[in-house]
Amino acid sequence: ASYVIIQKAAARVIIPLMHRYLYFAVFVSGMSSLAMEMAASRLLSNNFSSSNLVWASVIGLILIYLAVGYYLGGRWADRSPHFTTMFKIMAWAGFLCGVVPVVARPVMRFTEQAFNQLQMGVLFGSFVTVLVVFIAPTVLMGMTSPFAIRLAVKDRESAGVTAGNIYALSTLGSFIGTFLPVLVLSSLVGTFRSFIVIGGTLLLVALVGLWKAAGARAVLPLAWMPVILLALGIVGIRGFDRATPGLIYETESGYNYIQVVEENGYHLLRLNEGQGVHSIYHPDVLNYQGPWEQVLAAPFFNPAPYPPAAVERMAIIGLAAGTTARQAAIVYPQITIDGYEIDPKIVTAGREYFGMTMPNLNVYVVDGRVGLKQSDNLYQVISVDAYRPPYIPPSMVTQEFFTIVREHLTDDGVMVINVGRGPDDRRLVDALASTILTVFPSVHVMDLPGTYNSLVFATAQPTQAANLMENYAALSVAGSGAHPLLLETLSVTLTNLQPAPEPGVVFTDDKAPIEWMTNNLILSYLFSPAGETTQ
Repeated sequence: ASYVIIQKAAARVIIPLMHRYLYFAVFVSGMSSLAMEMAASRLLSNNFSSSNLVWASVIGLILIYLAVGYYLGGRWADRSPHFTTMFKIMAWAGFLCGVVPVVARPVMRFTEQAFNQLQMGVLFGSFVTVLVVFIAPTVLMGMTSPFAIRLAVKDRESAGVTAGNIYALSTLGSFIGTFLPVLVLSSLVGTFRSFIVIGGTLLLVALVGLWKAAGARAVLPLAWMPVILLALGIVGIRGFDRATPGLIYETESGYNYIQVVEENGYHLLRLNEGQGVHSIYHPDVLNYQGPWEQVLAAPFFNPAPYPPAAVERMAIIGLAAGTTARQAAIVYPQITIDGYEIDPKIVTAGREYFGMTMPNLNVYVVDGRVGLKQSDNLYQVISVDAYRPPYIPPSMVTQEFFTIVREHLTDDGVMVINVGRGPDDRRLVDALASTILTVFPSVHVMDLPGTYNSLVFATAQPTQAANLMENYAALSVAGSGAHPLLLETLSVTLTNLQPAPEPGVVFTDDKAPIEWMTNNLILSYLFSPAGETTQ
């Protein structure tokens, strides 16, 4: 009888303590589920871009997995309403979360070749395969809340309050988990170890809870889990995340997966899925036959003669690793350049691998629209090179944005935008030109030869394309002092000028269906004869 009395007394102490710890476990589980979701988007963006299609797939499937977890967790909790059962489920969820990148990495590396060759079947299969990897840990995490409610509810009168408290704590944890990978983990430890930290935290909480509920013997069968995660965290995965030929540097930031690749002495900056070169550098080369040098032609849409010395200040929104800035600093030695780049690690790579050390370059690590709006400077040239299909920031295609640009141009100022298009699909170019023409009086378009890039020039004063020819003729005269790169650029611009754009959609801050347009453009290209030839 005395033994029973002691047991009941112990229960009165232990059970309230377990309920307090239960609430803490629910908080950590909610935090882990959203942190894993955010880390998953980063893992996928490295190979599949950060487009809204990728985000929608990640968010939608994670929600489905959680729904399955809620359903199964509720049924399981009724069959086995024990703390030990719940904490064992949490332990497996944490462990499987930690090994997600180990399982996914071979698929991701295989995907790179498919992406380069545009093999759509392989890409789709790889994408689905990676998403399937998240089923087990997410479903198990989803089981936590119904289990916790089943264990915490003492009577019908308090059921609503208890359920509300548990869902509130889980949601609060999810809120913190939303910011944890983006603001802290990805920059400090990278995507791979972010999963280990997230999963390891959940695993540790589960094992402590299991020890509190059933003692050390209950923990021993699962003790191998933290050992494996700790070993993976210390050793990591050898080699680069990508099997990219010539890869000399890679890192991650809160915004991008960054690669620097060396090809024939040239340094190339590649981001995320690796499609497109965002900056290029060679110590002995200045003209890369790309969109960067075309920015130099912008001022010469003004009436002739326009002297190069009149270009005193330039802004580059989307500085990247500074290719355009380096060219402008040489062609216009008197110029001051303000470069706006949101990713500080790209700036670091630019200084280390791309010669971005010009004394007349001011670097501002800030969102381009915000940075330009806060600037007190006026510019003869503003270059917008922040478009990266399939991701184009909607905030930088609207009337309101172009109004900010116009307000920061001198009376002879020119804006130039680098934008992608399809081989026979100019809807994006036409829409941007139509939007710009609601703010600027004149727009001119040139197609970069050998690419699917167009440069859109918008002038603060009314201009004609003939002005460019007249300026080129004036600068071609011996003794003009024009830099050879400027003359080469003007020649390419003149040769590839296009007719006036067709009327298109006008983008505003309220309505800018840019994602729909870019997704449609890419799919149309991939299933077009040109895309099939590439495949």
